[in-house]
Amino acid sequence: LKNFVQRKSAWVSQETLYGYLKTRMGTKYVLMFEDEIFLESINKAKWNIYSVCLQDLTLYCLSYLKNKYSFNQVNHAQNIVQDILTEEKLNGMPSEVIEKSKSDFADRIDKIQWSEYYSNLPFENSGYALYKWAPIADELKRLDKKIVLNSIHLKWENIKKEFSNLINL
Repeated sequence: LKNFVQRKSAWVSQETLYGYLKTRMGTKYVLMFEDEIFLESINKAKWNIYSVCLQDLTLYCLSYLKNKYSFNQVNHAQNIVQDILTEEKLNGMPSEVIEKSKSDFADRIDKIQWSEYYSNLPFENSGYALYKWAPIADELKRLDKKIVLNSIHLKWENIKKEFSNLINL
């Protein structure tokens, strides 16, 4: 489960972030990767979006398993996310992002309704993280909000199907 959460969260966060940047920048997309300041913005966005994706997918998977298969190991959620974050530190994830993610996740776990989470907008937070952190001018983001949120929603729909198929083998 940890491997699935880690790989799919990375895929969704990168696909949606880089896809949004490429769409918004058009032909200047490649040139922007020569700008050190812009690269720092992308890196910051990438880690922050990914950390929320990890949280969303972990909660989704465990909520789904609990409700569909009476899987009562939801207490492992914290361990899954903390293990992944520890590994990502070795990949350059900033300590402040890791600590904020751990804190935010602990708050989310305290409030989660396990019986409802998987079926009640489980990936809303990662959608708003993409919207918030993407290094795009605010006036342009406001125009793109619906499209950006729909883009990540569609990626998550594919992951939900993949997860369902994987556990039903």
